[in-house]
Amino acid sequence: MQILKTHYHPDIKTLENKSVFTRLATRAIATQGNSILLLYTERYEDYSLPGGGLDLDEDKIQGMMRELGEETGAQNIKNIKPFGAYEEYRPWYKPDFDIQHMISYCYTCDINKELGAASMEAYETKNGMKALWVNIHEAIKHNKQTIATSERKGMSIERETFLLELISENIS
Repeated sequence: MQILKTHYHPDIKTLENKSVFTRLATRAIATQGNSILLLYTERYEDYSLPGGGLDLDEDKIQGMMRELGEETGAQNIKNIKPFGAYEEYRPWYKPDFDIQHMISYCYTCDINKELGAASMEAYETKNGMKALWVNIHEAIKHNKQTIATSERKGMSIERETFLLELISENIS
């Protein structure tokens, strides 16, 4: 899959003499017109693509379908196509490693507009995550405002905003 961007968090000055672990993740891109299915997270005041980490030896497409279903209740997932991968290096705040190298494999897909019940993990519910169909341009505008003004933004907002802008170019 084509690498769309490699991003280094501003705190990452070098990979030399650093312990790095790689985490593989997937992201789902489901659009209908100018609307896109996103997760809004109250804690971080941002919109993000549904997705998350792959289980050990999990197939990427199966992992994307699992995460999409769990986080949004998406039904009838079909027409799955590779969109590209986003690679990032970011600080790891636990003692076992210095840096997390995350590769997010992104796939477009079609789903039913009507969502079923989501089965979020406890931390997702605690963070106030909810699935919403949102105008993609409004989501980009919102995330850019959060980047510019919020003390609460998470580390993934730059990735998510980059991907949303790239997706909007392909659906507009």
